[in-house]
Amino acid sequence: MITDPRDIILRPVITEKSMQQLAENKYTFLVHPKANKTMIKRAVEEIFKVRVRKVNTVKVRGKLRRVGRYAGYQPDAKKAIVTLAEGHRIKEFFEDVS
Repeated sequence: MITDPRDIILRPVITEKSMQQLAENKYTFLVHPKANKTMIKRAVEEIFKVRVRKVNTVKVRGKLRRVGRYAGYQPDAKKAIVTLAEGHRIKEFFEDVS
């Protein structure tokens, strides 16, 4: 069982789409594949000291990658799109963007 919040939230996802969602107060994180929405909500609230309004999760299948004649797959991953309550912001990773 995953208990430490820093084991649940692995890293932020910094992409063009996730940066556009900051205007809607939505933050995207790569999370542990076995973490559920309740665990993700508690972890974000504990780590960043904010109030979470909603959590959406997405399972991402690993892509096929080739190097010459050798082929392999990237690992599967799970993303969480976290919507914060009005007036709350996360500045640790996203401060220079919005």
